[in-house]
Amino acid sequence: MINSSRFSRRPGVGSRINVSFEFFPPKTDDMAARLWETVKRLEPLDPAFVSVTYGAGGSTRERTARTIARMLSETRLTPAAHMTCVDASRDEVDTVVGEFIRLGVRRFVALRGDPAAGVGAAYRPHPNGYANGAELTAALAKAGARDISVSAYPEKHPESPDFATDFDMLKRKVDNGATRAITQFFFDNDDYERYVERARRAGIFIPIVPGILPVHNFTQVANFAGRCGAHVPAWVAERFDGLTKDPQTHALVAAAVAAEQVLDLIERGVGDFHFYTMNRADLAFAICHMIGIRPAQATETTPAAA
Repeated sequence: MINSSRFSRRPGVGSRINVSFEFFPPKTDDMAARLWETVKRLEPLDPAFVSVTYGAGGSTRERTARTIARMLSETRLTPAAHMTCVDASRDEVDTVVGEFIRLGVRRFVALRGDPAAGVGAAYRPHPNGYANGAELTAALAKAGARDISVSAYPEKHPESPDFATDFDMLKRKVDNGATRAITQFFFDNDDYERYVERARRAGIFIPIVPGILPVHNFTQVANFAGRCGAHVPAWVAERFDGLTKDPQTHALVAAAVAAEQVLDLIERGVGDFHFYTMNRADLAFAICHMIGIRPAQATETTPAAA
């Protein structure tokens, strides 16, 4: 049951809640218009950074670069460029990284990436490419990246035989220059808390930022979760039961579910959150409002007396 008292609590005096947002580059003019509406809506919330995804083998390379260039020129946002290892040689990846560096990008998100055939397919490294996120992290650090986020999996990477293998890889990323880990989305905060505790025992002390996925479409999220190894608790499914054809109520429930999760994490001492926006501002903005993050208000001035 939702603890309604949490919704009246704002961060304590002296506390600082930081948020970041993930976007994906638009494929069409209509998608571009929606993305920029989202960007302008969320920009006043002063996120620590925003990330822009990058398709397998550079399939969105030009669109990602254009999106980041526009953010740099038209907004106050600090963009982070995603980089992956999928279907690309080291030279190809290094060329793209160099292009981003010349644009002024110094923040990156280093990911091995999903197989080109999709989540659940077998991953095969490019014969002349970076084999994994640890190797890519090292290349980014060498190229001049100052801030490198990497992935983390509170419920274990679906391809890993055990958590020990996961933490060995995360430790390699840290040793190669990772400054932050961002988790795959999850719904059980106990899983996240146990994961962080295990990471600390393994000697990993970089921030591990929870990745929060506002549920814009429960059916799609549940299907995707099943393919990437993320568990959807029964209580989450029950919240959205019967709302397939009721988008307004679905949105209200989605905001409440995500806000409850974030507020519980704040109570557990978490201060940084990364939102997977799906290029939509409504739920991310509402959740930020409920945790006390508001747009900067313009200072009102009174005209001087004549």
